[in-house]
Amino acid sequence: MMVVVIVVQACKPKDHHAVPVSDEFVVPEPADVVLYQVNPRVFAPSNSFQAIIDRLDTIQDLGVNMLWIMPIYPIGEEKSKNSPYSVKDYKAVAPEYGTLDDLKTLVESCHERGMGVILDWVANHTAWDNKWLKQHPDWYTHDANGDIIYPEGTDWTDVADLNYKNKEMRAAMIDAMRFWVDSVGVDGFRCDVADQVPADFWTECISTLRAAAAPKRLIMLAEGAKSENFDAGFDLNYAWEFMRAIAQVMKGDAPVSKLVNVDKNEYSDLDFGKFKLRFTTNHDEATKASPITLYGGVRASMAAFVATTMLHGGMLIYGSQEVGYPETINFFKYVPVDWKANPELREEYKKLVSIYNAHPALRSSGKVRALDDDENNILCVDRVLNNDNVLVVVNVRDIPCSSDVPGMWAGKDVVDLMTGERMHLERRFNLKPYQYLLLHNN
Repeated sequence: MMVVVIVVQACKPKDHHAVPVSDEFVVPEPADVVLYQVNPRVFAPSNSFQAIIDRLDTIQDLGVNMLWIMPIYPIGEEKSKNSPYSVKDYKAVAPEYGTLDDLKTLVESCHERGMGVILDWVANHTAWDNKWLKQHPDWYTHDANGDIIYPEGTDWTDVADLNYKNKEMRAAMIDAMRFWVDSVGVDGFRCDVADQVPADFWTECISTLRAAAAPKRLIMLAEGAKSENFDAGFDLNYAWEFMRAIAQVMKGDAPVSKLVNVDKNEYSDLDFGKFKLRFTTNHDEATKASPITLYGGVRASMAAFVATTMLHGGMLIYGSQEVGYPETINFFKYVPVDWKANPELREEYKKLVSIYNAHPALRSSGKVRALDDDENNILCVDRVLNNDNVLVVVNVRDIPCSSDVPGMWAGKDVVDLMTGERMHLERRFNLKPYQYLLLHNN
């Protein structure tokens, strides 16, 4: 038996010209997805698609198998904030990023390297100068005075709210999504503010897209927390609650047991094979603080990453965190990132991803067995899937901490997977601040 111990610091949609399914590339199962979020505005101020292509070998080398590219569509100019989530045309590419052919080349280049591509899709609202608004004002939400409104309860004044009671609009939305699957060959979508779009639309949309793409698999990610997302056909939705919990725990404002409780709550009503996307940062969070700032330093950010992604699958890396970018990133504008910075940190992420990929127990949506830590400073959980058994232990504090080695591991000879060194486990783990080890019982 392989055993690993991890001690861690309407209208019928139109037909489009179909892109042939590659005989070599296979879209990964949801359980195996390692997602890398691409914000084009950290790659280049113009011709971003080519800049991303130029970095694909480096991205692939991290061990990821799926790219999520933030919205690539023309941005609205009326009432604009220069947000990529203000879509002027659902079937076009923003000139600042390149051309449609450039995007096709990017997708093909990813497939050649064994990586899939999902596009960010904004179904809740459009830009004010989207042609839909003039041609079909009834496709939008109106107030009591008959005026089209921006999404209620938000400050998103640069976008107009769509009316999902209109069947023609729903059909046009599905048709637009099919365009990217059929014509460009994308492998699914990350759906923005999915909770604010009716679940019955997602059911119709996802079933239509999957039928059109068959036999190719599509990966569907919902930016939302509702369990209805999974009933509608999504493979993953967001683990916002866990992200808030890990930030509180790392700051010392909550006990480690909170992570176990949140994890249990997020997975309590999910079917096997459905996942919560786990992350320590993304484009929204990076506008507030880098993970290094948020969690209290480089070592703290790595302990948080391992505790977050190894506990229950659904790994996300936001492009820039692997090189330890220390400042905020405002995705409304170009922010240059030094991709050569902190090579040792990038190698650490690469090693962690390789271990994650090698051990199905870490990617499983199955049961997590939590082991007690009386002082609530060390996360210790046991992951089991078939013959793969993984113990995850994390010191989340900025002080040395100790914890009993679980009985089934005490006295074992193990190999440190990060260094290849052999060591003997005594009865207690004595961990440095935010320390982590990767140990294999051979």
